[in-house]
Amino acid sequence: MKDISLASSGVRAELPGTSMTFARKATAFVDRYAWAILALLLLVAIPVLSGTFRLGLFAKYLSFAFCAAGLVLTWGYGGILSLGQGIFFGLGSYMMAMYMKLEATSADPAASVFGAGGPPVPDFMTWNSIDTLPWWWAPFEHVWFALAAIVILPTLLAFVLAYANFRKRVGGVYFSIVTLALASIASIVIIGQQGYTGGINGITNLPVFMGHSVQSDTAVYVLYYVSACLLLAAVLAGRFILRSRLGKVLVAIRDREDRIRFSGYDPALFKGFIFAVAALFSAIGGALFTMQVGFASPSVCGIVPSIEMVIYAAVGGRLSLVGAVYGTLLVGVAKSFLSEHFVGFWMYLIGALFILVPMFLPKGLAGVLDRFREHHGEAQ
Repeated sequence: MKDISLASSGVRAELPGTSMTFARKATAFVDRYAWAILALLLLVAIPVLSGTFRLGLFAKYLSFAFCAAGLVLTWGYGGILSLGQGIFFGLGSYMMAMYMKLEATSADPAASVFGAGGPPVPDFMTWNSIDTLPWWWAPFEHVWFALAAIVILPTLLAFVLAYANFRKRVGGVYFSIVTLALASIASIVIIGQQGYTGGINGITNLPVFMGHSVQSDTAVYVLYYVSACLLLAAVLAGRFILRSRLGKVLVAIRDREDRIRFSGYDPALFKGFIFAVAALFSAIGGALFTMQVGFASPSVCGIVPSIEMVIYAAVGGRLSLVGAVYGTLLVGVAKSFLSEHFVGFWMYLIGALFILVPMFLPKGLAGVLDRFREHHGEAQ
């Protein structure tokens, strides 16, 4: 009877094993082709399934995904929790806005006041009795300067800031507080210098870029694909860094900084470098954001957006570059859906999401895949 029972259950006994084998293969496939799957989602699925309006929203989500990917590098692998990524996002946003504002003003001289033989002055400067374009605005008439500044200035500023702090052994929660304070200061300065930054209203009315409208349906698709391609390139660059010797040293510094220092490395230099890379990602995202929405505002530079960027990375998984993109998309879609259908209390629902996800998914969405792999590995 025992042999008959085993024989009769033989077919059924193979099914769980087959299922586990399939699960392992599926998990390995997702691991191996995560970037390619993300590329298909961003470049094919979302554009095909979304109308022009929704596609514009997704483009804005992707702008913030640059910041989340940068935080994976700094927070997840570098052990550097920055609460001030909005500073660099805002720098990229405002520098792009400066170029676009001067271009729009030059195309409509009637709306500007000319200095003595100088370039046209933006409308908000005119309203604040500024008749001559400030010297630090003038180079942004040229697109090549604006694009170079977006890439170089935030990166250089971030490296100097980080290296100076880490050189003095300022790290951990203290560095987080420093970045949080700087984000608050940046927002206050922008609002206070109304004549030069547009104040609380920011820099508005930015309809063109290099002579092309950024408000047409065609522009929405172009900007979306530009954002998606640059984001995919940023994820690839981040993966290259993490798989290189630099990435291995960075993780070692995160885990045992003193031992790495005694081995002859300069942890401040490595941490400053990865912080600068994250700032570069954020600045690119900020510049793309301004092109998509047509304005630059101090609301993207302060404490709230900086903390939201950390949440994007936490939801996606602070050890997964691809997961950070998914996390940003998930939070963005959730905010749009809830704000449209639960107008009165959608903020509370988003707050609950921010609390519950870290509680039950401490490793974010990427942690779900790890649990799935571990479960089936143990079962096998």
